Amino acid sequence: MTELVVEVNGLSRQFGQTLALDSVDFQAARGSVYGLVGANGAGKTTLIKHLMGLLRSHSGSVQVFGQDPVRDPVSVLKRIGYLSEDRDIPEWMSIDELMRYTNAFHKHWDSAYAKDLLDTFSLDTSKLIKDLSRGMRAQVALVAAVAHRPDLLILDEPSSGLDAVVRQDILNAIVRTISEEGRTVIFSSHLLEEVERMSDHVVMIQQGQVVLDGVLETLCNSYRHVSIRFADQFDSAPVLRDVLYINGNGRSWSAIHHISEEQFNTAVKQLDGEVVESRNATLEEIFIARVGRSIDKQEAA
Repeated sequence: MTELVVEVNGLSRQFGQTLALDSVDFQAARGSVYGLVGANGAGKTTLIKHLMGLLRSHSGSVQVFGQDPVRDPVSVLKRIGYLSEDRDIPEWMSIDELMRYTNAFHKHWDSAYAKDLLDTFSLDTSKLIKDLSRGMRAQVALVAAVAHRPDLLILDEPSSGLDAVVRQDILNAIVRTISEEGRTVIFSSHLLEEVERMSDHVVMIQQGQVVLDGVLETLCNSYRHVSIRFADQFDSAPVLRDVLYINGNGRSWSAIHHISEEQFNTAVKQLDGEVVESRNATLEEIFIARVGRSIDKQEAA
């Protein structure tokens, strides 16, 4: 039986008149990587803060390692590595002082691993945090989050401030190493290519609700992106049953559907059309189909 690290049931949270989370259900199993995706304000960071015990739910329940992170913060947090989007690390410390300070809170701190990561990032540990660039601060915060080899690593927009090489190579290697060691990673990102590259599971959040939750490979295999050529021109989008998204003009249209190819091809033929190309949809295409728009590159909720 799969061991669950996180169990969220019917979680709701309201800020004033805004319902930030609406009856959210979410489970995370040991040894897997979960990508949380959603537009700005969708509720990703609010969900993460509940997992960390930083917010109390208005209804529903949150269990991390079988415990309530609000009621049992010490026993839960000692097993979590957390990288916040704000990179909250004390600016008055040097990198070396921060590493020693963080070490004091974690009996499983791996000094050799921390040193390897700092060397990989070519960081001068004598430098003060306040004198570091945004990218360097992100690197230091990442080391502090992972060097005690947590059972659960939670990363809120981990790529923020990191250059492309670090994002694609080092961050991916860190996440993969953690999951291969049987530990769990949950990270939020507005970079859908990154989520597609790093995740085993995807949880899509829109306006505080989970609109899609599943194994990434299964999801991408079940959604199809098709290119269609019609005999006649269409001034507006042709009406095709069970199409989640359609775009184009005239005789040439592209669409995303979630039904069998036989059913879809039959519907296209009834409009005197032909499917000229069919492939698995990308995560970004699935997001557009389910949410109705792409994630702006500047968004990072």
